[in-house]
Amino acid sequence: MIKDSYDVIVVGGGPGGSSAAKNLAKLGHSVLMLEKRQEIGSPKRCAEGLSMASVDVVGKGMPKRCIAKGINGAIVYAPDGNSVTVDYGKRGGYVIERKVFDKWLAYEASRAGAKVMAMTEVTDILKDGGYVTGVKASICGEEEIEIKAKVVVAADGVESTVSRKAGLETVNKLVNVDSGFQYEMSNLNLEDDEKIIIYVGNEIAPRGYIWIFPKGHDVANVGIGISMAEKSAKFYLDNFIADNPEIFGSASIIEVNSGGIPVGGFLENMVLDGFLVVGDAAHQVNPIHGGGLKEATIAGEIASKVISGCLKKGDVSKEALSDYNQIWWEERGKKLKKVEKLRHVMEKLSDGNLNMLAKALSGDALVEMTRGNKLVTLAKILMKNPRLITLARHLL
Repeated sequence: MIKDSYDVIVVGGGPGGSSAAKNLAKLGHSVLMLEKRQEIGSPKRCAEGLSMASVDVVGKGMPKRCIAKGINGAIVYAPDGNSVTVDYGKRGGYVIERKVFDKWLAYEASRAGAKVMAMTEVTDILKDGGYVTGVKASICGEEEIEIKAKVVVAADGVESTVSRKAGLETVNKLVNVDSGFQYEMSNLNLEDDEKIIIYVGNEIAPRGYIWIFPKGHDVANVGIGISMAEKSAKFYLDNFIADNPEIFGSASIIEVNSGGIPVGGFLENMVLDGFLVVGDAAHQVNPIHGGGLKEATIAGEIASKVISGCLKKGDVSKEALSDYNQIWWEERGKKLKKVEKLRHVMEKLSDGNLNMLAKALSGDALVEMTRGNKLVTLAKILMKNPRLITLARHLL
């Protein structure tokens, strides 16, 4: 079923892995994509939101079965209860079903010609003369086999044990990793089932936020992402739910999810001889909202083009593969670095400062800032407070 060797082995069957595998197969290369979980897409570790801009990148041709609910905007609540509303007046995005969506992406990679194997865990990396030359893998818990490859792509998530085994330093600083905890809940009393709802505040979600992403008229993902707090993410989320019986009083918990979320610490170097890393494994996530679907897909596409060019030239050295570093930083890294600056500033604001911003910012400005744009607008608002001038300068 699995051959002894391939041009490329992709480790991890998420959006970044499927993107790289599909595009490399389309470019005519033999590709093997390995996923350690017995079911691609499950368990989900995601709030499942996808903007229309992200759909254009990630979900072109996405079947309707992948979509749980259409979304037309967002409501962001400040600590004092005032809010900023983003209302597109039309379809602005979707809350999807990741368990279905990720499988569809894997189907597409398979249809393009990639070989996909679930419940196949990579236990070690093969090397020869400093080059990564393949993997050791256990299929369905059985005896390990060795599979050769000219290039190995690590797309195995935030922990990325494969990168560590290959010798690439991807361990992130604690300050750049949020702790996420989420319930999928039913029988909720939702304020607006066509808008995502965000709550910010140092008391309810230190250095983070709480979200409600509707998946139906009374079903939603209800979660939290925080960093370096005194209590666990679950503690803060449970307190929030208990304090809002008008929303959650009759609700049930259908599913529980948790995990780490990289929110910064972008890698200057993402390649070795015969090796490359994409997606969460490379910390390629929007630092403000923690979304990584779009970023992983873009990285997978960039990686596939660079790898294909290197394979055709017969040179998969670190130097040759380093084009991936240059292109990713030019196309995505510089923009995301600006968003990371925004995150650092926002995390230092008091609840009073957040209340002030809710009154001063429009919904459109808020959306643009999460994309790394119009940061000067925020800086000007902050500079009206003499105590925040130094902080504001970080955005300029």
